[in-house]
Amino acid sequence: MGFIEMGIIDIVDILLVALLLYYVYKFIKGSQATSIIVGLLMIYVLLIVVKALNMEMLSAILSSVTSVGLIAIFIIFQPEIRRFLKGFGEQSSNGNPLLRRLFGKTAHEQHHEVIDPLVRACEDMSASKTGALIVLTQSQTLSDVVETGVKIDAIISPSLLKNLFFKNSPLHDGAVIITGSRIVAAKCVLPSTQSEVPLSFGMRHRAAMGLSEMCDAVVVVVSEETGTVSIAHEGKVNSGLSATELKAELMKYTTPTEEKKR
Repeated sequence: MGFIEMGIIDIVDILLVALLLYYVYKFIKGSQATSIIVGLLMIYVLLIVVKALNMEMLSAILSSVTSVGLIAIFIIFQPEIRRFLKGFGEQSSNGNPLLRRLFGKTAHEQHHEVIDPLVRACEDMSASKTGALIVLTQSQTLSDVVETGVKIDAIISPSLLKNLFFKNSPLHDGAVIITGSRIVAAKCVLPSTQSEVPLSFGMRHRAAMGLSEMCDAVVVVVSEETGTVSIAHEGKVNSGLSATELKAELMKYTTPTEEKKR
């Protein structure tokens, strides 16, 4: 038995398939789609086995199920497929300087659209002691967290953020999720940390720590009791921030790696 001959095209083919599977896994990880995808893969593997054993009747049945399943995948996973393509496009444009110049926005423009209105809103909410919990997503889309709240697709503005957290607003409880330069959801439930926290920390601080321990998101908290502004990242909380300090922290955590090196 000789070795399987492989050329450069075969190696590139394998790498591209591996890359595709990686992105699919990344975007369905932690969602309900994971178990369904695993079930479909098991059916496909079973189909390969019965074909190898020349089991014609079972092979015909599984082939029909697979054909119908391909159509069902596009129907059932329409939101996930849309999110996957959107995320893939965003990561490609963000990672490629030429595409970022042609289709994307510079870090300065993103800071102007996201950080400036966020800082102004937090400054006002701090003065009025309006409690707030705001999540800025990074590499992970946090789709499962978004599903726990009310979906919104709106441009970030200080007035909108303040209205969402106004105590008589139906959406003031929970967290607001910001992805890119848009508010994608409000009233979202965040996991609470199991670590020991200072007695001065309330439920919002515990939720901010809990989420930041699980992913690379940046979470901003405004205390309802004291008006203190805090930021959580990688399980650590920095409290008592002024507007200038908050802006500096947000820029530090959200600036892309390649721009930090410049």
